[in-house]
Amino acid sequence: MLIAHYAHRLPADYDMANIRARAKRRGPLWDDMPELCFKGFILREAGRLGALANEYSSLYLWRRDEAFRDFLVTGRFKTVTDTFGRAAIETRIALDARRGEAGEARFAYRQDVALPPDADLTAVFAEEIERNRATAGRPRTVAASIGVDVGTWSLTRILLSETEQEEAGTVYEILHLARPLLDTLPRASEP
Repeated sequence: MLIAHYAHRLPADYDMANIRARAKRRGPLWDDMPELCFKGFILREAGRLGALANEYSSLYLWRRDEAFRDFLVTGRFKTVTDTFGRAAIETRIALDARRGEAGEARFAYRQDVALPPDADLTAVFAEEIERNRATAGRPRTVAASIGVDVGTWSLTRILLSETEQEEAGTVYEILHLARPLLDTLPRASEP
């Protein structure tokens, strides 16, 4: 599995109603995308949820990396670049991804954690996978995933929640969550 995230910083005076309308219009086009566990159309709006600036993002969990490649080479990403320009796409190898018991995802949380150079990677990965399992088992969790960037040796924790929570990291409002294969992810209690 692969986690992908890209963001577009928007001007301070940008009419965020345009972004909300875009997510409402384009979101359902992703609701049956093959090999996609979920795609969040997510927003940070200046002055809300700790955001200092306006930002529109997309957050994906792909079941197979070939599906992400297909997204890039078949022109689906062109819709984004034609409107907002070419953003850097951050990718992470998913170490674990699980679904929770909650229904509607309204908030996404992202926390990045640098790994010390002398960290025992095997032990860290095992701890993070267990931590992710526990996060997925908490009330109000829709999904939780943990990924690693092997270029920077950092971890990225992703939490999709139906309510605002006290979580470390960056919080986003979810405008639309396409979830074609989210229900195929194991639950916290499953191996």
